[in-house]
Amino acid sequence: MKNFEDKLIEIFCNVDDFNKVFINELQKHQLSDGSRKRIKPGNLNESEVMTIVIYFHLMRYRDFKHYYLYHVSKHMKKEFPGVVSYNRFVELMQKVLLPLAVYLKTCCLGKCTGISYIDSSPIRVCHIKRAHSHKVMKVLAARGHCSIGWFFGLKLHFVINDRGEILDFVLTPGNVDDRNPLLGSNLLKKIYGKLFGDKGYISQSLFEKLFIDGIHLITKLRKNMKNSLMLLSDKILLRKRALIESVCDELKNICHIEHTRHRSQIGFIVNLLSGLIAYSYLPKKPSLNLEIIDETVALTF
Repeated sequence: MKNFEDKLIEIFCNVDDFNKVFINELQKHQLSDGSRKRIKPGNLNESEVMTIVIYFHLMRYRDFKHYYLYHVSKHMKKEFPGVVSYNRFVELMQKVLLPLAVYLKTCCLGKCTGISYIDSSPIRVCHIKRAHSHKVMKVLAARGHCSIGWFFGLKLHFVINDRGEILDFVLTPGNVDDRNPLLGSNLLKKIYGKLFGDKGYISQSLFEKLFIDGIHLITKLRKNMKNSLMLLSDKILLRKRALIESVCDELKNICHIEHTRHRSQIGFIVNLLSGLIAYSYLPKKPSLNLEIIDETVALTF
């Protein structure tokens, strides 16, 4: 239990240090109609709301309402003395969407090491058979197809390094091709070196464009393609592409970024962002342990 308390304190301190700078800068650049308005502080500030939302993904609760009513309201009054009702907290969650997004992009992403893996994962918003009657995410979601069949929802395209840290991500409708975010977004803006992906990223034009930008895209070959020479080290690293599958598994089964109980689009995005932030706080992430291998090789020589 002490480890959970230490993690809670760590999250709050980091979030509060971020908000002390971000909230002040945000208020300076906000437009005003010229009238004087009273700014009354609430029972819970932005840092406390963000901490509660992020901490939910580390406590292995499947339902946020149950977590808030039976854990936060009863067992965390000492840490959050100004706890509010559940309905009021849902309203406060919508107000921290922007701070969560900026905090994730600026403080929780890893650094590129020259070895990166890319993949996409479906984020289902409902069962495929209920897609025609789904209303909450009807504007954003779409029917798509992945390796395990058809789904209705969105796609999370993300890149990780060899340490299992998320470098960047993009969210698209479910019917978007995996190669499109590599061309029409800043997903690979901070990436350099070798990028490993599955067969869904095979494209000669994409390979040439990324190669000009200093990124060497490496994928497996389809059965109808001619064989090509590949370095042994690249072939070994390509076989380790299951690393990103392990990261995706932890995002969905530990941090719970995917569920079908959303009642608003903002709630969906808040749940996704807070889950990605919570993943950065996991003590152990899937990794290739290349640093350990390099040290053992150096000792042998």
